[in-house]
Amino acid sequence: MSALEPAIKVIAARVNEHAATIATEEAAKTSVVLPFLQALGYDVFNPAEVIPEFTADAVGKKGEKVDYAVKVDGEMRFLIECKGLSTKLERNHLSQLFRYFTVTDAKFALLTNGREYRFYTDLEEPNKLDQRPFFVFDILDVNPSAFVELRKFEKSAFDMANIMATAERLKYVSAVKAMLLEQMETPSDELVRLVAGVVHDGRLTAQVRDLVGGAIKSAFREVVRDAVQARLSSALQSSELVDSENSVEAVEPVDDIVTTQEEIEGMLTIKSIVRAVIDSKRVGLRDAKSYCAILVDDNNRKPLARLHFNRSQKYIGLFDGETEERIAISGLDDIFQYSERLKETAKRYT
Repeated sequence: MSALEPAIKVIAARVNEHAATIATEEAAKTSVVLPFLQALGYDVFNPAEVIPEFTADAVGKKGEKVDYAVKVDGEMRFLIECKGLSTKLERNHLSQLFRYFTVTDAKFALLTNGREYRFYTDLEEPNKLDQRPFFVFDILDVNPSAFVELRKFEKSAFDMANIMATAERLKYVSAVKAMLLEQMETPSDELVRLVAGVVHDGRLTAQVRDLVGGAIKSAFREVVRDAVQARLSSALQSSELVDSENSVEAVEPVDDIVTTQEEIEGMLTIKSIVRAVIDSKRVGLRDAKSYCAILVDDNNRKPLARLHFNRSQKYIGLFDGETEERIAISGLDDIFQYSERLKETAKRYT
């Protein structure tokens, strides 16, 4: 675990414990937002690095201020607009960031209320801030994949090209996930009509609409449950990959196996790399207690890679033959450094 995770946990505990007293914007800034920037490695006591009340002349607006600008070695990294913890973030809160984004060389903007951190850029139109964030970090509801993305904004690791390489995918995955979750709980009229048109012959009465709406909610739950059960059954029925010493390991008890979001992201990354060589539908994962295997055709004799993510130092296991070579990596994006080796391995299974 890097120093970022425990620092964020301390801030999260503060938000939980003192939410009522940090409801205002100024309280959120001093007790949450500045410590958040400090956790990312920025010197919040250096006014040339974390610039409060940053001013730039926007078109039609003179002397308007944004709460903070973060600069390192004279290079603008991102602009920040803060609201109180009790404020529900809305699009109208983007107005100042929107104007400042066009008149500075900032590539990223951050809107936050201390708990939720929304990161924006200009994916849709150059030099014009998007209306939708490409990454949202909730300090009270953090998963491993969120830390992977947040670490890209650390002072020591900041790489604009690296962030932009995944920003568009993150933006649409986040939006689609939110939409699907909403549809799972409350199917829209459009979805009900679409499904009813396929499964029901006749007029769409109010009774039929209610029936189909309820069926959609139940079907969503069953699809998720069936997918989880199928994956667990596969893990139980299949033997594991041959390990680096070419010995056969027994299948781990499924109750001890937890597939993390970061492992899923790793599998998707490898899929995207080898899709030019092999049909991406043939690539999947099979998790074990000590590593996550990326396989072709769900066949343990066709290994693409192993993800050793269940430890502080992460490794990717590559196969030039039957023997695994473990290589230390700092995050998911390091996998791209081994694209050619992954493609060469995939070619063996075409």
